[in-house]
Amino acid sequence: MKPLVYIIIVNWNGERVIIDCLNSLSRLDYDNYKILVVDNNSSDNSVNEINRLFPAVKVLELNKNYGFAEGNNKGFMSILEDTPKYVIFLNNDTEVDRNFVEPLITALDKNPTIGQAVPKIYYSDQRNNIWFAGGKVNLWAGQIKHIGIRKNDSDEFNISKETHYATGCCFAIRTTDFNELGGFDPSYPMYCEDVDLSLRMKSKGQIVYFVPDSKVYHKISSSVGGEFAMKKILRKIKGYIKLFRRHAFLLQKFTIGILWLIAIPYFIIKLAYFRIIRNG
Repeated sequence: MKPLVYIIIVNWNGERVIIDCLNSLSRLDYDNYKILVVDNNSSDNSVNEINRLFPAVKVLELNKNYGFAEGNNKGFMSILEDTPKYVIFLNNDTEVDRNFVEPLITALDKNPTIGQAVPKIYYSDQRNNIWFAGGKVNLWAGQIKHIGIRKNDSDEFNISKETHYATGCCFAIRTTDFNELGGFDPSYPMYCEDVDLSLRMKSKGQIVYFVPDSKVYHKISSSVGGEFAMKKILRKIKGYIKLFRRHAFLLQKFTIGILWLIAIPYFIIKLAYFRIIRNG
């Protein structure tokens, strides 16, 4: 039998997206997996609908909204008695290809130096457009970015390779490794806790690996109003500041400060452009 894989999904008022997510997971061709939905005290009908439509899915109902990081941590702690070998963390606003599990687990199983395996992630409404095909972190420039974002899929994004970080949207990890790292840091404001986890993973000698044969489709920040929502942008900025304060050394922090001052006008213009495009 294949090793047990737990898929953990944090949900908060996600009734309109999580049903699609669970429907896609119900068609997986991997034969030894369990699903846990961690509900952050939703006020919509999420839990009732999950229980009604997917009785085999476990639901952990929390007494308040603990956010992304702590919600995932609490879900992780609740599954340890089942002793899964691997855990996949997955956003509730995703749909998955039916064979998305196997390539991730195979990468981890064959190479002990791989600490995290991350799939190729597309935009859900434009299924040939890349959202994530690996990530880059530049501690000198203060930059975190997705490789391939908004580009059409092509052969250049079909190469398995080491990458700088795994997006929290979806990645696989050994249960032992996540436990040793202490999970996600809940002090992050919903953004950059994934990058922080990968940087901590790399600091102990393991790598993050991009696995393009595993495919996921993402509806993009549905819980905070969309890709260019102001709430998302402000949380990202707070996350960036915390991340670089923790992982950059003194000279890098100085260069980050200078470059950010130069980049602010460009960022404002870029944001305005994408808002205009989005609104037609």
